[in-house]
Amino acid sequence: MTPFTAPESASAPSGAKADQAANQATDNVIAIGAHAGRNFAAERSTPGANVFEAVVKQVGALQSAGKRPLIALWSEGSRERMGHVLTEHGLHNLAPIASWPAALALPRPQIGLAVLGLESGFETADVALITEQDILGERLIRARRPSKRAENFIAEVTSLAGGDLVVHVDHGIGRFAGLRAIEAAGVPHDCLEIHYAGGDKLFLPVENIELLSRYGSDQAGAELDRLGGSAWQARKARMKNRVREIAGELIKVAAERQLREAPRLAVDTGLYDEFCAGFPYEETEDQDAAIAAVLADLSSGRPMDRLICGDVGFGKTEVALRAAFIAAMNGKQVAVVVPTTLLARQHFKTFGDRLRGYPVQLAQASRLVSAAELAKVTKGVAEGTIDIVIGTHVLLGKTIKFKDLGLIVVDEEQHFGVVHKERLKQLRAEVHVLTLTATPIPRTLQLALSGVREMSIIATPPVDRLTVRTFVSPFDPVTVREALLRERYRGGQAFYICPRIEDLAEAKAFLDKHVPEVRVAVAHGQMPARVLEDVMSAFYDGKFDLLLSTTIVESGLDIPTANTLIVHRADMFGLAQIYQLRGRVGRSKLRAYALLTLPAARKITPQAERRLKVLQSLDTLGAGFQLASHDLDIRGAGNLLGDEQSGHIKEVGFELYQEMLEEAVMQMKAGITAPAPDRWSPQITIGTPVLIPEDYVTDLPVRLALYRRLAEIEDDRAIEAFAAELVDRFGPLPNEVEYLLQVVAIKSLCRRANVERIEVGPKGAVLALRDNIFNNPDGLIAYIAKHPAGARVRPDMKVVFFDEWDTANERLKGATGILRSLVAIAERAKAA
Repeated sequence: MTPFTAPESASAPSGAKADQAANQATDNVIAIGAHAGRNFAAERSTPGANVFEAVVKQVGALQSAGKRPLIALWSEGSRERMGHVLTEHGLHNLAPIASWPAALALPRPQIGLAVLGLESGFETADVALITEQDILGERLIRARRPSKRAENFIAEVTSLAGGDLVVHVDHGIGRFAGLRAIEAAGVPHDCLEIHYAGGDKLFLPVENIELLSRYGSDQAGAELDRLGGSAWQARKARMKNRVREIAGELIKVAAERQLREAPRLAVDTGLYDEFCAGFPYEETEDQDAAIAAVLADLSSGRPMDRLICGDVGFGKTEVALRAAFIAAMNGKQVAVVVPTTLLARQHFKTFGDRLRGYPVQLAQASRLVSAAELAKVTKGVAEGTIDIVIGTHVLLGKTIKFKDLGLIVVDEEQHFGVVHKERLKQLRAEVHVLTLTATPIPRTLQLALSGVREMSIIATPPVDRLTVRTFVSPFDPVTVREALLRERYRGGQAFYICPRIEDLAEAKAFLDKHVPEVRVAVAHGQMPARVLEDVMSAFYDGKFDLLLSTTIVESGLDIPTANTLIVHRADMFGLAQIYQLRGRVGRSKLRAYALLTLPAARKITPQAERRLKVLQSLDTLGAGFQLASHDLDIRGAGNLLGDEQSGHIKEVGFELYQEMLEEAVMQMKAGITAPAPDRWSPQITIGTPVLIPEDYVTDLPVRLALYRRLAEIEDDRAIEAFAAELVDRFGPLPNEVEYLLQVVAIKSLCRRANVERIEVGPKGAVLALRDNIFNNPDGLIAYIAKHPAGARVRPDMKVVFFDEWDTANERLKGATGILRSLVAIAERAKAA
């Protein structure tokens, strides 16, 4: 954004001159209301009025009065859009300006457009300023969306479909057959039908759906368990012990790191705010949260190890820039390690632009740097004269010695091999580490989800960003030609990506023959460094329409004019690879397109087909984390303490393994040595319909997702919010849904009171306590003795409450009242 330089303030007048100045200022304010600051937006309410025609008319009047009109916009994008709109309404001679003197120097017919953050206009003797807010009304800031936690992304990934393998926490691996409404106590009750070995069936009530988890995408070789058999319990117990061993090692590694000290890095608020002001966009909520977390880590005195997971172009680099700035201002060196020379080149330019004017020495170390220059950089890093060095794996070599390294930024860590990661481990012993990625590798994601590594998710897209339309189809020369020519004729550029260098010649011959109108540049990793840099610079400058390359452009390349992507033999790429490639387009306000081509006469593997289906389905902005979750699901987490990629997930399924590991880590952090207890869910029989009717929510996957969300709800406020959402999405609640929500509320109370089962009928209720344990036995006995309608404890330790409840509503109300009383009694004991 071009900064607008305002006129210098005159010295403050005093005495009578001050009064005169004040009166003049008041007159100017009145003039603003009548002229420059006129509220054009308010005129929208007048039938037939057009706000832009009113602006054109007002500008003409100001020019007739001898004024120079100047229009102030909030951003470069606003200036561009406003210029187009005003031109369409007949206002010509518009000129972008960068400073106040430039406004005064404009020839009389011209109208200045400036990027200037003012809310209302004003007039001087010579200039009349109109603001964007005067024209369009109050500035609209995009509403903040609730930030998504990692587990919410996982829930979106793990939707159930008929035929999927599922895992019941008590009964083991079965096959999900579908949703069935069965008769229970004479009323319909939605249940999930699960088939087990030997033809056994289990009908799981929807309110207990949290006992079920998906097995995972890789279902080959999995065997169904027998309902009620002992094999599952033995296997689960064995896995719990194994998971505790893994968790113990992970905690040990994390604890050793936490015991070390790292420099406390903080910076003067004024200087930091000045640096932040150079960021030309409004920070998103997710970005703010990630930045705040990084600042807290840097000042904690413990080594930071944070993963920033954000989609391509969502602002991860800005988080790294601020961390690097703070480290450099504290006299510490910063190493920014990137996987490719092109990304190193781009980061070097980005960092250089933002750090210009600050006492920070920046250097680059990659194949694009000459041997002599690299020797200088190596010497500067060793002597401490270079503050921030940006480079490829060259920085991980043994020849590079840092004098006082304080921060390592690792960008797109999935591209580094095991050897490089081991070297990073050595470097990161007592320094802060910030890892940036759009698609974390399964092992990293598993560590973050398990609570061993800290993670921040940036999922909010930039303003005006559109999703990339993705198409998967067999290779068709006509389609490819049309896609490339369409991009060329709208003034844009395109990428054509091949999986191997040997494919480039064939692709170049095809393009020369079928799309001769397009100027093609070729790039790959084996080209001489200077030639590669020249090609990329020429493409960046628009001298070529299409870049034919290998995956060298996969990471971080930012060319806003490139908005069409053709991927040759998409079946040969990994899931994260294609996602990263797709991120090379759609980085501006234009709609971008990605065409993933497959061999026309060859069958692709089932894994490749699954990857491409996943990619085509993830067409929303910020889907990188979901994609990584799919990847974790498909490939497994691998051995978390080494480089093997064969995990323990097959034993108990993806989701249950994830939960077991997370619970084990949390327990060990809290110093609890016993294994975590199994999940349990109260069984509730009240004789009311419990379901979401099919004619209310017709889509089965949506109904299942709603049941799954309901099963996790814990309090009345969340139930009310869920009900409001249902009304908003599907209309007024049917009686069955009202009953379902009340059953969910009862289920939450049962958990808090340790009630394992409750059966309610016209004559009262029977309660069974889990393991016959209640937190306040004396209080329970006193409550039973005083119950107005009578109550007693049966020999089987179940508690019976007598009452007359003829209708469903009376039974729900009566059961809720009893359970609320029991919760209050139990929690009174906890408080004591």
